[in-house]
Amino acid sequence: MLSAMWTEATSATTLWPTIPFIRGQDLCQYQDAYGRSRSASRKEMILEVSQLMAMGAETPDAVQAIVTIDNLINQQRQMASVGTGMDVTLESVIKASLDQIYRDVQPKERKLSFFNPTTLIELLNELKEQHRQERVDAKQLAHLSGIAWGTYAYAPSCSNDILLTLHVNLHGGETYNFSAKGEPEWAANAVAAKLFQQFQATRFPAVVHVNGKPLTLVGAPGSPVSHAPTPALAEKACASVKARLPTWEEYEMLAMLGDWNGGVSLNHDVWTLAGGKVLSPNLRTPSPVRQPEEARGEDLHFYCVR
Repeated sequence: MLSAMWTEATSATTLWPTIPFIRGQDLCQYQDAYGRSRSASRKEMILEVSQLMAMGAETPDAVQAIVTIDNLINQQRQMASVGTGMDVTLESVIKASLDQIYRDVQPKERKLSFFNPTTLIELLNELKEQHRQERVDAKQLAHLSGIAWGTYAYAPSCSNDILLTLHVNLHGGETYNFSAKGEPEWAANAVAAKLFQQFQATRFPAVVHVNGKPLTLVGAPGSPVSHAPTPALAEKACASVKARLPTWEEYEMLAMLGDWNGGVSLNHDVWTLAGGKVLSPNLRTPSPVRQPEEARGEDLHFYCVR
């Protein structure tokens, strides 16, 4: 029986603690200005004036009322977006949401964190002065894997939605981009979830120890997990990268580790096995090992090990 399984330690990603945000074009006002033709905007204005006149307003008063309402709307939008508060809010929500995901999942190793370059006293003084952790020197950079920065813009729906994009640039040249659109808190939570999935999920190749022996998760040719029309083609694909399909027991044990601890979850998918068989987690009586036709036309998933 397979036992004593653990994943080989992998280097974690450490980012600079401050996430600078750049405010982009207000897409709501852009939509207001260019979403309709000039003639359509003119017709709309004429209709609004006509409606006010039908209610008893004089022409100059009707025009002035519409102009006043538009000015009030613009003032409210400017007041809501003035200053640098939105970037602080987005950064705080992303970090808080990411921490909450880690508390809920509780992986054995946290693979994404934000570096804290200051002592608690220095941090307290900066907070008292309402400063952010923006000072950096060469020694501090040596502890970092990269930085995260973002952009946000008010969405064209002209509701309370924003379009949020977070960029992660690592020392090795890798870049990752995550976008979400919705209310600011919802968009920040969605970006945090994508961050977690990208950096905490198993990265191929990954090494797992089974009974004291290393097992390398090679992945499938061209992708970590792939599909095949038949188990025989999956076997050939693994052979092409000098690897093999996992055994039933290996699939099960790696699923126990899960996607966040160096393994691969089975979910409710059907997985290919050597010898023309498949592993169907939903069909466990009398055994999850079945003939392919018993999978009822579902996609056959696989990855390779060595």
